[in-house]
Amino acid sequence: MSTFDFDAVIIGAGAAGLFCAAQAGQRGLSVLLIDHAPKLAEKIRISGGGRCNFTNRDLDVRAPHKHFLGRNPQFCRSALSRFTPADFIALMERHGIAHHEKHKGQLFADRSAEDIIAMLQTECAAGQVTLWQPCRVESVEFSVKTPSSADVSSAGSYQIQSDKGLIRSRSLVIATGGLSIPKIGATDLGYRLAQQFGLPLVERSPGLVPLTFDGAAWQAYAGLAGLALPVEISTGSKKSRMAFLEDLLFTHRGLSGPAVLQISSYWQPGTPIAINLAPAVDLQAELLAAKNRSRKLIANELAQWLPARLADAWVQQDAAWQRPIAEASDKALIALAQRLSRWEITPTGTEGYKKAEVTLGGVDTQALSQQTMECKTQPGLFFIGEVVDITGWLGGYNFQWAWASAQACAQSLPKD
Repeated sequence: MSTFDFDAVIIGAGAAGLFCAAQAGQRGLSVLLIDHAPKLAEKIRISGGGRCNFTNRDLDVRAPHKHFLGRNPQFCRSALSRFTPADFIALMERHGIAHHEKHKGQLFADRSAEDIIAMLQTECAAGQVTLWQPCRVESVEFSVKTPSSADVSSAGSYQIQSDKGLIRSRSLVIATGGLSIPKIGATDLGYRLAQQFGLPLVERSPGLVPLTFDGAAWQAYAGLAGLALPVEISTGSKKSRMAFLEDLLFTHRGLSGPAVLQISSYWQPGTPIAINLAPAVDLQAELLAAKNRSRKLIANELAQWLPARLADAWVQQDAAWQRPIAEASDKALIALAQRLSRWEITPTGTEGYKKAEVTLGGVDTQALSQQTMECKTQPGLFFIGEVVDITGWLGGYNFQWAWASAQACAQSLPKD
C-alpha cells in the first residue's frame, strides 16, 4: 500500500473536524480529513429538527460555567472568547445562509442543516482539504525523530494505518465525537486513542437525554404520552440545585422535551427531580379562590392552567380531588396545589446513548492546553469537540464549542 504525507491529519468529519480542517487548510497546511461513516456530518444534518441549532447568542464567554459542564468548565473560556457566536454568524452571512432565532438565543438555519454542511464543505475546498470517507483507521503510532530518521518533522510523526494506506503526519487531531447516537456512526475511537497515549479520561455518560421510570410507578402517567407543557424542573439542593424553565414532554417510558434534556445533564442516578407543572400561577391561591365562585369539578378548574388530560389524570390519584371544587376541603385543595407545584419523582435511568444528544465526560481537560487543545504530554496530538470533557446546554452551545475548539486547534497547528 502507498504512504501519504500530510501536515495534519484530522480523524472525524463532524462539526469540529470539518471546521478545523477548513481553517487549517486555509492557513496553507496540507490536511487530510478522515471519517469511517458513509455520510458526512450526520449529526449536523439531524440536529435541530433538520435545521441545525448552530450556536446561541446568549453564550457568556466570560462565565462558561453558566452554560457548560465538565470537571473544569473554565477550560473552554479561552477558545470560546477567541471564536464567538458572532464569528460563526458572520461566516454564515458570508455564505448567504439565512437564519433565525427561536427563543433563548437559539439560532437555526432558515432552510436546512444541509446548507451548513455545504458551507463547511466549501470552506474545506477553499483550504484544499483532502477528504477520505468512508475510511477506517486501523492503528496509530508515534515515532520520535532521531538524527538519522526520515520522519516528517523534527518533533516526530504519527503513522496512521488506514484501509487506504499508511499516512504520516506531524500533527494528529482527534475530532471523533462521543458515544451518543451510535446508529449514525458514534464510536469510542477517540477515547481509545486517548488511553493509548496515556491521557486521563473523565467517566462518560449520556447527556441531554430523556429520563425513564419504573413501569409500575409510571403506569398512571403512561397514558399522557405525547402531552407537552411548560414547567420548571430542578434537581439537587442548596448550592448544587439546578433548575430550568422549559417545555416537558410525556412519553410512554418517561419524560422528555427540552426541560428534561437540560436537567438530565445534572441529574444523578438515585436522586429525585422536582417539577412545577404550573410555574406561571399560584395554584393554591387560584384553587381556594375558585372554591368560592365555581361549581365545576376540580379537574375542570385545573384545565385553566394545565392540559385537560393532565388535570384528569392527576385528580384520579385522590378521591378528595374527584368532586366539585365547592365541595372540596381547603386541606385537599392545598395538598393538590402543593403536589402539582412540586411533583417529586425519581427516574430509574435514561434512554441511553441511542437517544442522547451528547456525551458527558471524555478526555480530561487537565491533559490539554486550553489555548491550543494540544496534549501537554504528547506532542502533536490534539483533541477537539465532544470527545473532550466539555458539554454544553441544549440550544446551540455544543456546536459553538465544536467551532471554537476547532478554531483554537487549527490556528496552532504547525506548518512544516
